[in-house]
Amino acid sequence: MTDLVQPRDHGGNLDAARARFGGARDEWLDLSTGINPCPYPVPDISAASWANLPQKADQQALLDIAAQTFGWSHNIIGFAGAQGAIQAMPQLAQRVLNTQNPDTCVLAPTYNEHAGAFISAGLPAREVADLTQLSGADVAIVVNPNNPDGRRITVDDLLALSKTCGLIVLDESFADVDPDNTLTAAIGRTNVDNVIILRSFGKFYGLAGVRLGFALARGHAAEYLRAQSGPWPISGPAIDIARAAYADTAWQAQTIERLRADSARLDALAQSVGWGLIGGCELFRTYAAPCARSAQDHLAAHAKIWTRIFPYSNEWIRFGLPADAQGWARLEAGFKGL
Repeated sequence: MTDLVQPRDHGGNLDAARARFGGARDEWLDLSTGINPCPYPVPDISAASWANLPQKADQQALLDIAAQTFGWSHNIIGFAGAQGAIQAMPQLAQRVLNTQNPDTCVLAPTYNEHAGAFISAGLPAREVADLTQLSGADVAIVVNPNNPDGRRITVDDLLALSKTCGLIVLDESFADVDPDNTLTAAIGRTNVDNVIILRSFGKFYGLAGVRLGFALARGHAAEYLRAQSGPWPISGPAIDIARAAYADTAWQAQTIERLRADSARLDALAQSVGWGLIGGCELFRTYAAPCARSAQDHLAAHAKIWTRIFPYSNEWIRFGLPADAQGWARLEAGFKGL
């Protein structure tokens, strides 16, 4: 089993880039995350939202509009980012499945905090490469669409898997751009109660600093998660921002259109230097380069552009999207030197 305190790599680690290659923070174009670079415009936040504890009615209003946006008709619990819900999964699995050592399988490679949460709790977590290898597990963890390769599992395959496992944790943090192809709405039409779906606010809306996420659950799992989230799981400013964002369907539609166009533009740029597309979604793209580390170092040293590479592949390199014309010009210039 992996060491409990083993560090886990992530995007957004611009401090590491600056330590190696120098430069002030504002000199860098950080493309190492899968966060929308054009965030939702933050509305005015009332003084009361900053000064007072969040009211239950306001929290519930946010949960209601989030559930409506997701197409979910059951329990929804707020957390400080989807990460807050991920941290609750080991203890939830023990409680709901009534076992101290659940057999936990993660469809990998994927976001490493899922396995990390179980390992940090002193529980083993096996990584498997094929969906069929999750069958029969006490806990099956799937990120869909997957980070970093964009792998997608169909609704039918996920529902079939749910019949073989004790509990499925389905992370749909990158699903907002393709809301019709999610398990969220499908669950509402079934009697499946052993699936927990995680959703993120910060990625699609470009406001990761708000630290807002949700767990969608039924039955005993929902009761446990609600108890674990505490009385004020979401800050007052986060409630105000997210309620406005979820109500703004025009912004959502325009953003989906822009992200699709920009991800296609990024694919064309990678293709121009002979890189193959591994996969991704509209918020990030992962490519096969002859040497991912050399490509990352070149872009960092010559253009102050930071990307993401992975310890399990010498070829995979992931890019987020530039925010504006200046960012695209920098990226295109950086690619010319590759």
